[in-house]
Amino acid sequence: MSRVSVFSSPLLLGFDQFERTLDRLAKNADGYPPYNIERIGENGLRITLAVAGFTSSELVIELVENQLTVRGKQTDDGDRIYLHRGIAARQFQRAFMLADGIEVTGARLDNGLLAIDLVRPLLEPRIRTIRIDAGTAAGGADHTIDITARRSR
Repeated sequence: MSRVSVFSSPLLLGFDQFERTLDRLAKNADGYPPYNIERIGENGLRITLAVAGFTSSELVIELVENQLTVRGKQTDDGDRIYLHRGIAARQFQRAFMLADGIEVTGARLDNGLLAIDLVRPLLEPRIRTIRIDAGTAAGGADHTIDITARRSR
């Protein structure tokens, strides 16, 4: 059975990479660890992951291009003898795709919650004028395009 993509519309050009990214994230959508995403102020975001039992040395946060990845791997303490083990020492990987321009400003671990702060820059609208050249009468069109960009104020 073939899946019809939302991005298959001829009006949405150049979104194939975005579609592949969404597919990759959907495949890795494990429910552990649980997380919150909250707005902080006008341009700030905070991702908070519940990582009880992990120390900061057992957590790694990486930003590769626009993908923010949080990994956790606990070391098993061989000296302990558990009668019941309900708190699993399992490793995890959680990925978030960030929009262009979003910056990670910091991270902190407090009481089993890992908070990663992000800032979203203010975007100025861009107005572009594209010059259209007239074709020649003999049928050989001149395909020169002059693109000038300016920022609105």
